[in-house]
Amino acid sequence: MKQITAIIKPFKLEEVREALAECGATGLTVTEVKGFGRQKGHTELYRGAEYVVDFLPKVKVEVVVKTEDLDRCVDAIIKAAYTGKIGDGKIFVTSVERVVRIRTGEQDESAV
Repeated sequence: MKQITAIIKPFKLEEVREALAECGATGLTVTEVKGFGRQKGHTELYRGAEYVVDFLPKVKVEVVVKTEDLDRCVDAIIKAAYTGKIGDGKIFVTSVERVVRIRTGEQDESAV
């Protein structure tokens, strides 16, 4: 099993969720986060005053999938989150050693 963590633009969340559902992902976790990458934030104008926004709002989507579904799910996220502009985000893939469903005690793939 693999965990996919995608950092995306907030307005792309619904498209990414739908793409993952089509891939067969049964659940996901979404967290509102702030951060920056190469873009290093930006300058905004508010009531005539300029100020620097260091951390930009992003959304972190986490989903655990079977290893055989990994490439299909990553490709779906890329397609759904793509705008072609700086700040589209990143995808991280990590191995998951164990999963336990608390309610039933099911483990590993049957718990996903």
